[in-house]
Amino acid sequence: MSDSPVSSRTDGMSDAALGAATGRGWAQWFDLLDAAGGAGWTHQKIAKWLAETHAVPAWWCQSVAVGFEQARGMRVPGQRADGSFEVGASKTIPLTQRLALDAVVRVVTAGLGVPPVSEGREAKFITARWTLPGRQSVLARANPTSAGGTSVTLTHERLPDAVAVAPAKDTLKAWLVTAASDGVRGLG
Repeated sequence: MSDSPVSSRTDGMSDAALGAATGRGWAQWFDLLDAAGGAGWTHQKIAKWLAETHAVPAWWCQSVAVGFEQARGMRVPGQRADGSFEVGASKTIPLTQRLALDAVVRVVTAGLGVPPVSEGREAKFITARWTLPGRQSVLARANPTSAGGTSVTLTHERLPDAVAVAPAKDTLKAWLVTAASDGVRGLG
């Protein structure tokens, strides 16, 4: 495992979990993709081949494709198929879903200096999104937990390069800590 702020797909998912879901572990998938010429394919072609040739469910197609691309040097951890980078952080906050998102919206808005451009508060997993220069965005998702709190995930999307990943992750983590602290103190 590297000291990168984003783990590789193979570091983040065990061979046993992958095998239980798809019938094959990482090495077996990599061997099949190598034999088929996958190192010269696009992400979409890899995922399509997995689905059509091996009936791998859609979510698992994406995981196997990303793991293969990372293992073969076609992309680095945190890099998306379009070449941009993405990083996220999450924290469980002991508040209701709406109060947790309210606290996060306040903190992120203060940090960015702009309000969210959209909020979705009618779905099971409520969200807020901020847009930034260079087509970047920050997305907040608030998901209720079985223990009564809320798992909040912040994702910084379309970062321009790998150098931007670690500072962005640090910022996301700091915002979540502040939102949790403020919310628990009664500001939520």
